[in-house]
Amino acid sequence: MNESGRVEAFSDGVFAIAITLLILDIKVPKVGEHGSLWEALGQQWPSYAAYVVSFLVIGIMWVNHHQVFSYVARIDRPLMFLNLLMLMVVAAVPWPTAMLAEYLREDRASHTAAAVYSLVMVAIAFAFQGLWWHLTRTGHLFDERVDVPAARRTRVRFALGSLAYPVTVGLAFISAPLTLAAHGLLALYYGFNQVPVPTREHPAA
Repeated sequence: MNESGRVEAFSDGVFAIAITLLILDIKVPKVGEHGSLWEALGQQWPSYAAYVVSFLVIGIMWVNHHQVFSYVARIDRPLMFLNLLMLMVVAAVPWPTAMLAEYLREDRASHTAAAVYSLVMVAIAFAFQGLWWHLTRTGHLFDERVDVPAARRTRVRFALGSLAYPVTVGLAFISAPLTLAAHGLLALYYGFNQVPVPTREHPAA
């Protein structure tokens, strides 16, 4: 296994653990003597919504991480530390997910929970952006398929995409459910728009 493969394998493990931990916060509901299990299950909708959105966030992040590292031939220490920083935030996602699910139907507490959730997503976005900027700074870590000058030109576009995440912090103080929905839409956007890694056969537009 080459250097890039070892880093990707370690990263895959962190992604897998983080995405698995999400389901552990959805508990089996308690039903009283005259209660309905269907009703109890329905009352847990915030947990389902938070689970789906965070699953999409981590899953699509893993897809894009795999996309980038499939073009990385060499690893240096700064890249390893930037990757660790990104993984540190990814591993934390189950915590704000559980908090947002717990307080989504509250009034004031929901805004705080949504803001914390959004701040974690901001940290993920900027950590991934830092990793991309390091890779494209000189391009010496890419393999020969990558058009390095074209990859470097995508940095601004990459940064502009990350600006949507700080906006969700402000949205959190307006509506927590809308904030969660916004993160779901952002995850889908990045799911359909992969990280731009221009190759010599397919240069960037």
